[in-house]
Amino acid sequence: MPEKEAWVYQLDWSNIIKILGLDKIEQIPEDKRIRVTKKLSKLYGSESMLSFNPQELDELVASELKNLMEKELRSHAKQKEKMEKQIKARMPSMKRPGVIPIDMNDIKDLPDEIKKMFSKMFMQNEGDDDNDDDSDKYNEDKNSYYI
Repeated sequence: MPEKEAWVYQLDWSNIIKILGLDKIEQIPEDKRIRVTKKLSKLYGSESMLSFNPQELDELVASELKNLMEKELRSHAKQKEKMEKQIKARMPSMKRPGVIPIDMNDIKDLPDEIKKMFSKMFMQNEGDDDNDDDSDKYNEDKNSYYI
């Protein structure tokens, strides 16, 4: 960087990343970082930028980057929200401990032997030879599978 932009060395990029809601510095393209520093140097002048507090500089650069990277920030927020929904959907329900919901789409990727085993366990017909006594003194949950 040229000597004109010495104020750039005062920036705390980890703080700027936190303000923008990003995860790492690589999510901010290098050309946009350079464009923002040149724009701010042109607007305020290098001498006045050196007189700012480091926190003020970080906030100023973050606001300029936010304006410049609107599309990337929106897509990052959508991606983060989608991942959170997927994680939440995959977490077992805490309503009924001991019961693990099974997603049938996950079973498609399993080997054939395991598919046959699941098929025998879960897809039994009523006419199968079942020696279990249906008049147990314990009530079973007939809507879920216990593993």
